[in-house]
Amino acid sequence: MTHALIIGGGIGGAVTAMALHKAGIGATVYEAYPAEAEDVGAFLVLFPNGLEALRTIDAHGPVLDASFSASRIELLSSSGERMGVRPASTGAQVDGREPLGTRTLKRAALWRALRDEAVRRGVAVEYGKRFVSAETAPDGTVTARFADGGTARGDVLIGADGLHSVTRRLIDPEAPEPQYTGQTTVCGYARDVPSELAPEQSTYRMIRGSRAFLGCTLAPDGTVWWFANTPGEELPRERLSTATPDRAERWREHVAGLFADDASPAAAIVRSTGGEIVATNAYDIARTPHWSRGPLVVLGDAAHTAAPNAAQGASMAIEDGVVLARCLRDLPDTGEAFAAYERLRRERVETVVEESARMNRSIIRRGQGNAAAGAGDPTGQETAEPPRRPPEGVDWLTHYRIDWDEKVRAGGA
Repeated sequence: MTHALIIGGGIGGAVTAMALHKAGIGATVYEAYPAEAEDVGAFLVLFPNGLEALRTIDAHGPVLDASFSASRIELLSSSGERMGVRPASTGAQVDGREPLGTRTLKRAALWRALRDEAVRRGVAVEYGKRFVSAETAPDGTVTARFADGGTARGDVLIGADGLHSVTRRLIDPEAPEPQYTGQTTVCGYARDVPSELAPEQSTYRMIRGSRAFLGCTLAPDGTVWWFANTPGEELPRERLSTATPDRAERWREHVAGLFADDASPAAAIVRSTGGEIVATNAYDIARTPHWSRGPLVVLGDAAHTAAPNAAQGASMAIEDGVVLARCLRDLPDTGEAFAAYERLRRERVETVVEESARMNRSIIRRGQGNAAAGAGDPTGQETAEPPRRPPEGVDWLTHYRIDWDEKVRAGGA
């Protein structure tokens, strides 16, 4: 195989292109939006497993530069009582190298860092290319068609096109659609939080409220970055909008109101926020039966969409891209490569989807956050039902490592 078409220029697309480049396989990324388009609002956490996957392809440096760390987690009750403090996930040493820890950054900053690094390495990125269909030739190659009438031909087509993936539907027209989880996630940036209410530096404060859950951390510039997991109905795009001051104020007051009866600092933190607020519906897909067909394959949210509670969406997409590149490097038969990729990834990512859904259900049932677990902490243990495949400590998730040099073989476990 000599060239891959990657649909989607987000986190998974950029990482896959760099991993293929390292594997000696050419790739072109096709992004639907113009180059200047960005997700300006939400932030995310990268745990050690995602960062180590980036280090596998030497792409972790720009991400570390664009992010800040958290070394501990503080748990508060709705009364403001401290329930405990413990270390954040740091990972383990790899080949004598220190673990990269847990990092926080805006989604747009992560996307920009990975895209710029991919371009620096010679990856071609074409913008304004909205993917609409694909045709497979008798020789096994694939032609992608775009809304502007353009086409592109390659050996494989990799769908990194997210939650509403066109590639997923082309692989399987009966593929399940994303389902609303009953939760809206709201993120904000509070610039005027009194020092006595703000979390300490390098700390994630998790506040279990009586009606919602809030997590927050202190950025190096003194801004408190916060998110709230809030139960509620699925909202149309116009009601999610925070684009105008009055809409941002309505969301600020709504979230603050969910904590108004509590004695924790959550409501005050939210009310210290200006217009920098973003609200999103949370979705998941319990299982995507088919990840590939012919020369088409999906990864990241296009293959497995999890509720945001475990905060592993970006890390799972990063891992997918690196593993898929190894499979295409070592198995010249595309079908065998895709089968190996699915075999290596499916159980892990479906466990994450299941765990996130379980955390989300606890929030919805109780009308409040699920301690550390409901807020993107993979080590949280307060859950309402046992997992189908109980994880062993945190190793199953945050200590996961990819051996780039190990050869992938067809068949086997």
